[in-house]
Amino acid sequence: MTPLTVGIPAPDFQLPTDSGGTATLSGFKGRKVVLFFFPKADTSGCTVEAKDFSALKEAFAGASTEILGVSADSVAKQDKFKSKHGLGVALASDETKAMLEAYGVWVEKSMYGRKYMGVDRVTVLIDRDGRVARIWPKVKIEGHAAEVLAHAKAL
Repeated sequence: MTPLTVGIPAPDFQLPTDSGGTATLSGFKGRKVVLFFFPKADTSGCTVEAKDFSALKEAFAGASTEILGVSADSVAKQDKFKSKHGLGVALASDETKAMLEAYGVWVEKSMYGRKYMGVDRVTVLIDRDGRVARIWPKVKIEGHAAEVLAHAKAL
């Protein structure tokens, strides 16, 4: 698998989304896309991040940019997370981990000495041609959505 780097074509995907929809990279053709990968629905950091992107949804739309949050949680869990917090962004489920692996965000983690597999908090900005324009590894949540918006507007 080729590591995700700026300038390469973003891996295509087809994922079920909250509310019974489907998201594909090709479905966003001609628009910019922000993929924010988050470890687990309804945890504190993931909630803040999803709310921050939701709050800026209109500004992203004004920059011709779609937003999609992705985790390994089930569609049912994504639905519950979205309605509980009034989130305005689409959330996709990758229970197979195929898309998460293609983007290099399904990684080995460690907590309290225990190793396990999980989703790395990473954001990827994809340009109108479907190429990776920017990658934010190891995202720090505070101010992150605004920073991504600034880059989307400049793209």
